[in-house]
Amino acid sequence: MRQRAARDQQRLDSGAVTSPKDLENLQKEIVSLAKRQGDLEDVVLEVMERRESAQERVAELTERVGSVQGKIDDATARRDAAFEELDGQAASATKEREVIAGSVPADLLKLYDKLREQQGGIGAAKLYQRTCQGCRQELAITDINDIRSAAPTTVVRCENCRRILVRTSESGL
Repeated sequence: MRQRAARDQQRLDSGAVTSPKDLENLQKEIVSLAKRQGDLEDVVLEVMERRESAQERVAELTERVGSVQGKIDDATARRDAAFEELDGQAASATKEREVIAGSVPADLLKLYDKLREQQGGIGAAKLYQRTCQGCRQELAITDINDIRSAAPTTVVRCENCRRILVRTSESGL
């Protein structure tokens, strides 16, 4: 548009156009081209402002993404460390269980494993103040009397959940 306006202005200034009607049309075209050029420059400025605003927003969002990614990385590292700790605890518990299982009679261990499978991983529960800690139910007085009269080596079970009851000094017997 600038080249065309310059070319038209040069034709106008050179005197090559002699017809008054052509001169008037040429002047109108130069004015029209100048107006159009001004409009286009305004559009270009607006686009540049929008682009700058968009670039600022991109920079802000990129920074936020980096911050969130840092938090994710931190949480992932903590999770992995917790998994490692839990794996170590599980391995330690498995070794302890193997040692203890070696001293338990085979039939009692078989019963315990069967109950564990049926009861969601807990085959024995502590009897605490006349309450089974497996099902959290207080035992009936007749059940307590039966447990009280049973020999210390006798395997006693909860009548509610059928888990093996572990008697201690806190059992309330």
